[in-house]
Amino acid sequence: MTSPHPVPPTPLTSAPAVPMQAPRPLPADATTEGLAFHRLIFARRRSGWWTPLATGLLSLAFYIAFLVVVLVVTVIAAFADASLLGELEAMTVNPTFDLTDPFLVSILLGTIALMLPAYVLASLIVNGRRVGLISSAAGRLRWRWMLLCTGAAVIIAVVLTALSLLIPTDAPASTPPAENPLWLATLIVLLLLVPVQAAAEEYLFRGYLMQAIGRWLKHPAFAILLPVPLFVLGHLYDVYGQIGVGIFAVAAGWLTWRTGGLEAAIALHVVNNLLGFLLGLAGGGDPTATDQGVFSLLSSAVLIGGYVAVVEWLYRRSRMPRTLVLTVPAPVAWAPPVPQPQP
Repeated sequence: MTSPHPVPPTPLTSAPAVPMQAPRPLPADATTEGLAFHRLIFARRRSGWWTPLATGLLSLAFYIAFLVVVLVVTVIAAFADASLLGELEAMTVNPTFDLTDPFLVSILLGTIALMLPAYVLASLIVNGRRVGLISSAAGRLRWRWMLLCTGAAVIIAVVLTALSLLIPTDAPASTPPAENPLWLATLIVLLLLVPVQAAAEEYLFRGYLMQAIGRWLKHPAFAILLPVPLFVLGHLYDVYGQIGVGIFAVAAGWLTWRTGGLEAAIALHVVNNLLGFLLGLAGGGDPTATDQGVFSLLSSAVLIGGYVAVVEWLYRRSRMPRTLVLTVPAPVAWAPPVPQPQP
């Protein structure tokens, strides 16, 4: 009887060690009082110092691409209709809002509105997930809050407009509806595009620029005030009009920081622009006039000041959070080797 041959021991292999993963460093305000609106970029997937520059350049590239597409489509339509070609030539010479021509109004408002999708796409690509943080600290556009702010802006604007009609002014009038056969088409274009156009400007000047500056400079005053000159230069008014635009920009920036989102600024911008266009469509004033005057400046200042006061009162009653507190992720522990039988 033979004894069985001894079976050699099965060699064991170890699983590769899992290295320690250090948590991403966060600024002190992210884990204490919370990130204010202009600092929300630190809550995104990528928040390096270079990301605001990359987002801006990519937004510009997308915007130019969108403009090229619109230009090509418009030129094709213009060759099909000779009258449109003449309107395009007139617009290149004097790019003003002619409320008797809904086609030109849609082109001018639409090209501004294209800034919004360009910025959203660029931010999604560069900064990654949680793109809703470009709207508010809640990670989304707070629609109920924006509708509440819109209602407040509408009430204040209607009251001030009614009072201003009692005061005679030398403001230039626009074409009355009786002499504008396309006023209904222009009205539809305004109601559809002005909200998007106004929101696009807010996402650019109070959204992108405030969060870009907040990535490099912590104090909110820098994020609120530094974009103001750029916003003023984008509006071709006289000195009174430029002062009014500057007041608007400061108020919109402060409201965005104070409430933790763009909703209050968007509501004011939409109501202000719609009011001007609708008054012009009704023949009550020229929204494209560059000479604003002292009365227009005072009316704008009262509207903005009253709106800021009402929004502050509403915000305090809402108990709505305005910052985002982050937690430091726990490091992944090292995994010990696990014996694996080898066949």
